[in-house]
Amino acid sequence: MSYFSSIKLITEFIQIDQIPEFDFTPTYHQVAQSWHPFPVVIFEDGATKLKYFEWGLIADYMNTPDKIKQYRSSMANARSEKILDDQRSVWHRLRKQRCLVFTTGFFEHREVGWKKKLPYFIKIKNTEVFCFAGLYNYSPLPVRETGELIGTFTIITRPANALMKKIHNHGPNSERMPLILTKALAQQWLHPQLTDEQMRSILAFELPEKEIEVWPVNTIRTRKADDERVMDALPKESLPGL
Repeated sequence: MSYFSSIKLITEFIQIDQIPEFDFTPTYHQVAQSWHPFPVVIFEDGATKLKYFEWGLIADYMNTPDKIKQYRSSMANARSEKILDDQRSVWHRLRKQRCLVFTTGFFEHREVGWKKKLPYFIKIKNTEVFCFAGLYNYSPLPVRETGELIGTFTIITRPANALMKKIHNHGPNSERMPLILTKALAQQWLHPQLTDEQMRSILAFELPEKEIEVWPVNTIRTRKADDERVMDALPKESLPGL
């Protein structure tokens, strides 16, 4: 996932009551297991707040360093089907702790029969900033030096639309995509009185494929400088078509 645009664009996407004073360092490519902070918006204590939370949720049961190390790597994404219909799931228990995860784009890999999968950069057409539906939680373990409880989040995924099925076409979580929200749905997602049935309607939303822009890029699974070159498009004539 990436966020390399102006934070100010988030305030144009959704009205925010509280904005932090510190600067955010742009990033062009981060995997969930880097625990990188991204801009999220939450409704807390009667106000809409912009925060910088780490990608990779720490649940309340991860109350020791060993448990965090053991379980956190699987908490980057939450399947939409579990939020309402699996009452034993941690995602069901956290369904009222909703957030918007802001991004300028994300990466997904396609199986094309090569030795390595082909990565794509994915964004919304004619849009610099958009958001995913997410859930958040504060870590139960404070930072030793400061006593701070860090904020963490997960991105909700849903069954993929037709375009994303072609790209995310392999692996245990294939044919899924992040739940991308319109501005109107984002506002509803944060509403503190959102009912489970209203939530079900939002979770069922599928962004039309015509609104998505994608292009193939060089491998992102090797260490590279965190700059715009990671999004450079490969020449299409040398690649299998979608």
